Amino acid sequence: MRALTASLLKIFGFRDILLAENGEEAFSLFKKDKPDLVITDWFMEPVDGMELIRKIRQSPESPDPYVPIILMTGFSGRAHIEEGRDSGMTEFLLKPFNARDLYSRIAQIIEKPRQFVDINDFFGPDRRRRRNVPHKGTDRRALPDRVEAEFESIEVDQIIRDIKDTLKKM
Repeated sequence: MRALTASLLKIFGFRDILLAENGEEAFSLFKKDKPDLVITDWFMEPVDGMELIRKIRQSPESPDPYVPIILMTGFSGRAHIEEGRDSGMTEFLLKPFNARDLYSRIAQIIEKPRQFVDINDFFGPDRRRRRNVPHKGTDRRALPDRVEAEFESIEVDQIIRDIKDTLKKM
């Protein structure tokens, strides 16, 4: 999977692609070389992609906690997507994937960057996607809790629809 991803990145015009066996090695490379983009698999031993994301976002040793991170995994369940999102990943890439899938995640990062949020135990890209959702009043935060809960419950479904729409446009 690493070799395939590296090949696709070269085709897209990326240079200086660094490869690591696991999250521990990846974090060492990250600290040393400060890449512009991190693509990680979820399941690696002994340090997995989730721990790598947490180190990049939260460790005092991290040279760039704002770097975009694409998390790859073969698990597409809602719980996995939410856990990845809540870890601080920027984009989610479901395996197996093709060149267009990878390209669309990179394009999303470049064309629609999200502001970073630092609250309580979370630091990372804003977990809410910008979407045209009707609301009452001048501030969405002033909506009743019931309505906010409805917005949160559609977030993953909206993300999936956004991805499908992006792919249709390619």
